[in-house]
Amino acid sequence: MTRFRLPVLLLWLVALVAAGVAALPLADRLSGGGWYVPGSGSQQAVAATRSGFADRGAGGMTVVVRDERNTADSPAFEARVRRAVREVTGDGRLRVAGSYGWTTLSPAHRGPFLGKDGRTAVTLVGLKLDDGTARRVLPGVQKDIDRRWAPEGLRVSLVSAATLFGEINELSREGLTKAELVTFPLLLVILLFLYRGVAAAVVSFVVSATAIVLTLGVMSLLARYVELSVFVENAATMIGLGVSVDYSLFVISRYVDELARGHDRDTALATALRTSGRTVVFSGTVVVLAMSSLFLVDLNVIQSIALGVVVVVAFAVLASVAVLPLVLHLLGERVLWGRLPGRRGRPEERGRRWRGAARHIMRRPVLFLTVAVLATAALAAPSLSLRTFTPDARIVPESSPVRAGFDAMREQFGPGSASPLTVAVTSRTPLDASADGGRLVALRDRLAALPHVVRVDSPLEALRAASPGRPFAALGTAALGRLPGDARATVDHFVSADRRTLVLEVVADDYAAAPSSRALVSSTRSLVDRWASPGLDAVVGGETAEGVDANAAIEKKLPVVVAVMLVVIYLLLLASFRSLLLPLKAIVINLLSLGATYGVLVLVFQHSSVAGLLGFQEFGHLQNFVPALLLAILFSLSTDYEVFLLHRIREEFDGGADNTTSVANGMARTAPLISGAALLMVAVFGAFAFTGIVPIQQLGLGLAVAVALDATVVRLVLVPAAMQLMGAWNWWLPGRRARTSPPVGAEEPAARP
Repeated sequence: MTRFRLPVLLLWLVALVAAGVAALPLADRLSGGGWYVPGSGSQQAVAATRSGFADRGAGGMTVVVRDERNTADSPAFEARVRRAVREVTGDGRLRVAGSYGWTTLSPAHRGPFLGKDGRTAVTLVGLKLDDGTARRVLPGVQKDIDRRWAPEGLRVSLVSAATLFGEINELSREGLTKAELVTFPLLLVILLFLYRGVAAAVVSFVVSATAIVLTLGVMSLLARYVELSVFVENAATMIGLGVSVDYSLFVISRYVDELARGHDRDTALATALRTSGRTVVFSGTVVVLAMSSLFLVDLNVIQSIALGVVVVVAFAVLASVAVLPLVLHLLGERVLWGRLPGRRGRPEERGRRWRGAARHIMRRPVLFLTVAVLATAALAAPSLSLRTFTPDARIVPESSPVRAGFDAMREQFGPGSASPLTVAVTSRTPLDASADGGRLVALRDRLAALPHVVRVDSPLEALRAASPGRPFAALGTAALGRLPGDARATVDHFVSADRRTLVLEVVADDYAAAPSSRALVSSTRSLVDRWASPGLDAVVGGETAEGVDANAAIEKKLPVVVAVMLVVIYLLLLASFRSLLLPLKAIVINLLSLGATYGVLVLVFQHSSVAGLLGFQEFGHLQNFVPALLLAILFSLSTDYEVFLLHRIREEFDGGADNTTSVANGMARTAPLISGAALLMVAVFGAFAFTGIVPIQQLGLGLAVAVALDATVVRLVLVPAAMQLMGAWNWWLPGRRARTSPPVGAEEPAARP
């Protein structure tokens, strides 16, 4: 590496600049979608209504106009609303396919599209834009419309899943900027405290900058060809910062220690790579393999985030063992520049208090183990009531025009009006010639009679005007021609041009994420399945159905993900530690820590009093991808610390020390670094918890809590107490011979000067 340092550094700089340029359009390429499960009912419903309708398209939205100066009985109201809607539908960026609602119907038939306050009117607009493009375009259109009409007393909002997730995209970008503004100064202060030197603290950011910039560049290029979730940028940056500062801390600390022992920079660098470098590679491999298990979940939003984490960790490892050593070699002893007052001390002199604490715990292992397990179990108890679902409009601030539109829809037209269930009925023959008209009417009536249903919007009343006895017979050309224009517009909104697809919109009495709305999806699907016949098929879609399907996909695959991940981690730890029982102990303790983390999240985000106290918003559930991601990330990070600690303990044990002395000395040698690394991670994750949008808040807080628990209760209490009780069984492996060299990834004993 030192022989080819200049070409490698040049290659690194070129790659960094190229990735930085490639990353610039990333935010505009990310999708707010990724929640559709391939082949699910919600995905099929979207496909069935995407084309063939007069005013539906690849996407759709509701234009909500609230006039703060006039009511509907004023001539000015109609003129102002029409101008605002005309401006929206005339915007070339939207590629409007058609519209239906207050501005397209006559006064006699547009009553359902006027709110209870007499000031709010809605018009449904179909778009030719695909979902991803709509999410990129709509935030800009919303801002322009708001600037144009807000000064005139008109609140114009574009309401749809695309506008919601487009707004989430913008908020994610703002949250990321805030988190970075908080994180980098905080990290610098902590690193100055840990290194007690300016140069070493600044050099730590080499790994972070490299890993994050290269990852964002790669994600931007991939997003041109595959759908990547809007959450990937925040998640990759957050995890990238966390692991990068950890990995750089391990390498730089060992390098500085070797310089302090009097070694030259080549020897110091070789030792740092041979010890900390191998630990970083092993730890990064564990993270990558554990996160890869999430690709088994057939949900794009989870696969996107998993991909971002895998790529950023891989680049963090590469930067830690390829780029960082070259920078350290060029700096040499100048890495010690800017030493702060106070004495860092020799490596052998540090950690005495940790050794004493470990011995104190191991003198009463049963007591400490019992207390720690009971305390952790008490924290984990609330996790038994953990509930998950997809995000809804409440994750957007109330000041947002998008949130104002959703709130107006719910206040003026009912809580479920902004996100109705869509029942798409398809027939093998045209509906006007079908003998199943009576069954279609019965389906509409039975849907309306379900619990928590406010109404069912359909073309039935318009068709009865032409054919009272057999409404669907009115779809024939001759009968349809006798219908008034408003009735024909209604029919064309709900029935496809080929007359083979009928849409029924079921409006619930609560939010899309409410338990009653989820129960309604289940009862609607049950009713539809019993009703369907060989000639008629029906699928249920909509925002709530989409969330139900996503939850089901996660729940179905989660046991497999857990099993694969635990097997992979067990085998890696088995190969590293050459012990059958230590990997099992690590997995059991990590599961206990994970349960405690889930319990804290339930207390904070599912209970309004706790959420309000900490400044978070209470939703009654966690975002459905958060528990799965926490599972993979936390097992990965916990395994990092486990490897680092147990390899040190193993060194002592293989060197002839007894079990108690091995654990105490291993704690003394690793606890300062583990505590410092944990402090860095808690700072990173905590910054995202208090600056990001709700899913990132939940993920960030969960990671911060878990790392804090892992570095304190787990590493300082549970591990030494459990290892004391296990005694010689710690290193039991049938047929194992005494180790004469450290395992792969181990920190080798430092040579004495």
